[in-house]
Amino acid sequence: MNLLFCVNKKLESLFLNCIRSITANGGYDRYDAYVLHSDFDKTYIEMLENTFNGTVYFHFIEMSNDMFNGFPETERYPKEIYYRLAAPLVLPQELDRILYLDVDTVVINPLKELYEMEFDGNYYIGCTHTRKFLTKINQMRLQSPKAVSYINSGVLLLNLPLLRENLDFKEICDYANKRKNSLILPDQDILTALYGDKVKVVDTLRYNLSDRILVVYNADLSHKKIDVSWERENGVIILYCGKNKPCKDNYVGTLGVFYQESKQCE
Repeated sequence: MNLLFCVNKKLESLFLNCIRSITANGGYDRYDAYVLHSDFDKTYIEMLENTFNGTVYFHFIEMSNDMFNGFPETERYPKEIYYRLAAPLVLPQELDRILYLDVDTVVINPLKELYEMEFDGNYYIGCTHTRKFLTKINQMRLQSPKAVSYINSGVLLLNLPLLRENLDFKEICDYANKRKNSLILPDQDILTALYGDKVKVVDTLRYNLSDRILVVYNADLSHKKIDVSWERENGVIILYCGKNKPCKDNYVGTLGVFYQESKQCE
């Protein structure tokens, strides 16, 4: 299967842990990992290749940050977050689909069902972390012509033939530059505003669960509560989004058990 990552040196440890969880639980014998970066050194690249030799075949693509001049950038949101938006332009033409994962994800069960899912004419398959009542608010905030689900970009399956045909990088650049002072989660805002109506939205509880989403879901009295045992049996991908990560001393949550288990794969 084809995997996509957009990484910088600050995320090396999380990236290594994410790959370990994939090889342990992803269910495939071979992975081709396309890594978009601008600052990896030779030593780290060789370590990755040696560590996962025979299972993960790495393809490193060095990106020019000049592509993203004018895009909003902070320490929390570096330019690497935009690489996934440009990925169809730089990935090999022979690829037809690829699964993008944030490096602060862990895979806990086989990826096949998600990876082989039908696109139904959409550019992406992804999840939302936003409840429906915020859809109209986000539509107004992003000045989007349609009310669509706000997409979390941490897990995305890309339909590369359709994206190569229809992705307009100039439109992305123009939107980012024009609205850079009002973007909150910049890459997600851009993705939702321009392509939100071309995303097939799938089950967040299975494919993109965070501690916050788990708490919100269980707080709804109309839902049957789910826990770590349910997720272990039914879930596929856990996302530790934002600042609340189990690699930090101040982490609060129950899903950190999966991160700790992936660390034991070292």
